[in-house]
Amino acid sequence: MKKYFLFDELGTNYRKEIIGGVTTFLAMAYILAVNPNMLAEAGMDKGAVFVATVLAAIVGSLIMGILAKFPIALAPGMGLNAFFAYAVVGTYGLPWQIGLTGVFFSGLIFIVLSLTGIRETIINAIPQQLKYAVSAGIGLFIAFIGLRTSGIIVADKSTLVTLGNLKDGSVLLAIFGIVLAIIFLTKKVSAGIFFTVVITAVVGMVTGVIKTPDTIVSAIPSVAPTFGVALDPILHDFGSLLNLNFLIVVLTFLFVDFFDTAGTLMAVADKAGLIRKDGTMPRAGRALMADALGTTIGSLFGTSTTTAYVESTSGVAAGARSGFSSIIVAILFGLSLFFFPLLDVLTSAVTAPALVMVGILMVSALRLIEWNQFEIAAPAFLTFFMMPMSSSIASGIALGFIFYPITMLLAGRRKEIHPLMYVLFVVFILYFVFVRK
Repeated sequence: MKKYFLFDELGTNYRKEIIGGVTTFLAMAYILAVNPNMLAEAGMDKGAVFVATVLAAIVGSLIMGILAKFPIALAPGMGLNAFFAYAVVGTYGLPWQIGLTGVFFSGLIFIVLSLTGIRETIINAIPQQLKYAVSAGIGLFIAFIGLRTSGIIVADKSTLVTLGNLKDGSVLLAIFGIVLAIIFLTKKVSAGIFFTVVITAVVGMVTGVIKTPDTIVSAIPSVAPTFGVALDPILHDFGSLLNLNFLIVVLTFLFVDFFDTAGTLMAVADKAGLIRKDGTMPRAGRALMADALGTTIGSLFGTSTTTAYVESTSGVAAGARSGFSSIIVAILFGLSLFFFPLLDVLTSAVTAPALVMVGILMVSALRLIEWNQFEIAAPAFLTFFMMPMSSSIASGIALGFIFYPITMLLAGRRKEIHPLMYVLFVVFILYFVFVRK
């Protein structure tokens, strides 16, 4: 075991890997509550999504640990679950079953890209500045969802949005959680988001804002309501998939997952000291394949896109260096299957702080954008700003990718535009003409 996971080469041991795995799990365990609650708003069965979330995390983390040997855990990703619930189902009006099919196809395409050299071509074609803008935009989108679902931000006829009722118990509980999370993260507590969710839930029960559950441990919910549903449109109603709307959904899932995973892999590998001197990372193809397989299999269980978690850096900081820590994460997710009753106390007020904190962390990518160059600043701004404003990750990406070649051409920087960007320019123009309503 030690030899397979390169313990001696990496300077690690079982104790460090176990502690690192536990730390990573605690840092990302909030997804056990957030993902079922979010996808339930799309009409999906909460219990089935809970089980699907766990199974996707187990499969993804095991493949990453055993195949790629990286200390990186996987689970259904934040941002793409919001896109699934609020854009694919909410804005586009597609059934959640079709949404799962979109995730399935994006996973299959990701597998093909991971088996070929095409992935490098795509990564190199998209300007780094737009990648930062996409990450920041998803962060804003996620934070806005957290503030809205908790009641901190509400609709207003005059100003579109405004502050909610700050005297409401649920709203006050969410604010308490946000303050607590800020304290934990400022103090660099590794599992700060997880501790925030737990403490906020306890305070909610003590104050009577949240109903105390009758039991803590129960039988595992049935995954039947979502299992294999992703294949139903393919087998019985393939014609429902032959439209530009579905294509945009697939491409959005693929694009965001592809670059989010690539960025997370580099971030975690860099923190673990696994980056080679030439700037590359070992077994990168295997790591991307782990993500692709996790997404494909996760969609069959019944959940949105599975992706690498940047919270894995907390496990690395605690000592993890090998894939063995990812196996520990998978085991802990497996044990969580028996604690489904606790989801009843994890209301939107309890999970909102997690969404806001993830948003804050993702928006930090804005610092890397070259704001002093307007031809870069304009498409980058439209990309990240229009995601929350239009309630659509796809629309933000589309606007940025439309304006980027325009501003770069006007600035006389034609040679810096990859040919693929012109293709995407046409695709997204068609998106607004024929799909976006």
